[in-house]
This record gives sequence, structure tokens and C-alpha cells, in this order.
Amino acid sequence: MKSFSFSGIKPVAYDLEPILLMKINNKTKPLGSLGVLEELALKIGLIQGTESPKVDQPKMLVFAGDNGVVKQGVSPFPQEVTSQMVFNFLSGGAAVSVFCQQHHVPLQVIDVGVNSQFKPMPLLTDRKVNMGTKDFTQSAAMTQKEFLSALYAGAVEVDVAVEEGKNILLFGEMGIGNTTTSAALVSALTQTPIVDCVGAGAGATGEGIKRKISVIEKAFARIESKRGLPIAELGADKIAEELAGFEIVAMAGAMLRSAEKGIVYVVDGFICTAALLLASKLNPLVVEYGVFAHQSHEKAHLELLSHFKANPILSLSMRLGEGSGAIVALPIIQSAIVFLNSMASFESAGVSEGL
Repeated sequence: MKSFSFSGIKPVAYDLEPILLMKINNKTKPLGSLGVLEELALKIGLIQGTESPKVDQPKMLVFAGDNGVVKQGVSPFPQEVTSQMVFNFLSGGAAVSVFCQQHHVPLQVIDVGVNSQFKPMPLLTDRKVNMGTKDFTQSAAMTQKEFLSALYAGAVEVDVAVEEGKNILLFGEMGIGNTTTSAALVSALTQTPIVDCVGAGAGATGEGIKRKISVIEKAFARIESKRGLPIAELGADKIAEELAGFEIVAMAGAMLRSAEKGIVYVVDGFICTAALLLASKLNPLVVEYGVFAHQSHEKAHLELLSHFKANPILSLSMRLGEGSGAIVALPIIQSAIVFLNSMASFESAGVSEGL
């Protein structure tokens, strides 16, 4: 399997900032009065390197995979719910499905590691790496080859979207147990105490949260014994091989390829932001191309957003995943571009400045 450096990612076009700010500030409104919309318009203009950016061709990519750590009882739901929810996405019944229908956004589900075989379906792409990851308390979650395969799966889906003419991508995930996986990954990559990274996920109780913490502690002890050094001293790729889920690695690959292609992508909640954390350790420039949809109700998400100095668009106490926060935020992102491209300037409207 080919190795990926994603070395083609370039910094966004900051030299365009004065021109974009002049355009934003000359609209018929008081300075700064559109708040976050102005920040979004500036950011997307810089990413696309134009005074007239477009986000009228969106696509939602939901990556699905099973996590072997569910064998440790970290989720109130059984593993088969992952495949059941994939069918729910494909039949149009999930939250992300109905929101995509509402906003006329095409949805594609990518199977990178669900522990089930699916028949070919129009909205499903088969990029299965394996039938789920291994239980990371007992062994590495994946091999190096599987890690690279999952990165590749995400990257290729972006290539497909670019060929289709998409100009903004939204990412989501499905995988029972992946809040535990994400918490472990965030703790290892940021050296944050495990207890500060573990939350309720899909509905864990107080005892369930304690179990998650214990399970991650067990995994860290195994890894440090095996590697002979603290987990924080491992490279990001090795940490991911030990702890990540295929769906998380695939999202990281998709983010990295989006940045390489100069495509705006929308970051969903805690798990998607954990994928960005991994991607940023592989190439820090990837962060410049992302828009943060919302602040999740998951415990560690606020700290993770702070790590990126992110200003998310929404805070609606959501913690569903699936890309649900990303699709709900999309109309606001599109409104930012509509005002930039279509709102009158003081000069064109014949309005005196000084509002």
C-alpha cells in the first residue's frame, strides 16, 4: 500500500486577506455587524484563493467502521448497531439522511470497516479495510498496512468528490464504541489525562464512564509495556495504529486530501475533531482548510476546540455524530458566501458610509 505524506498541502492565500476584508467591510452594514458570517466569508475566500468563493456544490461523506474495543463493554449498544445504522443511512431514515434531504446535499456512506457484508447499493461505497479493528486492550487496533489503507480510503473519496465538481465537503462517522476510541486517541496525542477525555458518548452512565477510563488505562499500559516508552513519545501514526478506528483514520485521510486539493471541509463533533487532531499531527497545514460546525455536548470537545483555537458556528448541545452538526451548520456557511457575493456595497447601492 502506497505511503501518504500529503506534502502537497499549501498555506491558504493570506495575501488575499486585505482585498477580502475590504470587500466585506464595504457591504451595506456596520463594520463587523455580521459577526461569524464575516469570519466564515474571509476564511473560505482565503481557502479558495478568490474574492468570489463558492460553496454551492456540497457533499456529505459518512465513514463507517466497527471498533474492537466494544468487547470491553464500553458502549450501551451492541456492535451490530453499526451495520443497522448504515442501513438506516442508506434508507434515508437517520438524522444526517433527513438533514441532507432537507438541504439537497448528496450523501455517500463509505464502509471502511463495518463487521458486516453489504450488498451493492447506490449510496454505499465499499472500501473495507477489515471487518472492524481489533480490541486495543489486547493488541494494536490495526496494522501499518491497514492504517495506510484507511487513509487511502478517505483520500480517494475526496478525489471522487472533486471529480464531481464538489466545492465543500462535510464529514461524519458511524461506529459503535468510537467515542472511547476517540477519547484514547485525544489523550495520547495531546497528553491530556484520560479522565478529562472520556464522556458519555452514546449514553454511558457514571459506571460506564468509569469502565471507559479503565479500559483506556489498560490499553495505555499494554502499549507502553510493548513499546518500552511513554505513549506520548510515539509518532502519531503509531498511536493511531494502536488506538484508532478505521473510520477515524479515513476521515483524517479525507481532511488531508481536501486540504491538498484546496477544498473547504466541515468538521462535525468530537469524533470528527479527533480525526482532525490525527490529521494535524501528520500535516499541521490541514487545519487551515477546516470549518468547525459546532461545539458538541461530549465532555472533551470544548478542550479539543480550544486546542485548535476554533470558533465553532453552533452550540446546540448535540452529541449524535453522523455529520449531523456539519449538515445543520451548512446553510449558515452558505449564507456567509451569499452575503459576500451578492450583498450590495455602499458604492453600488448609493448608500452613504458610516452605518
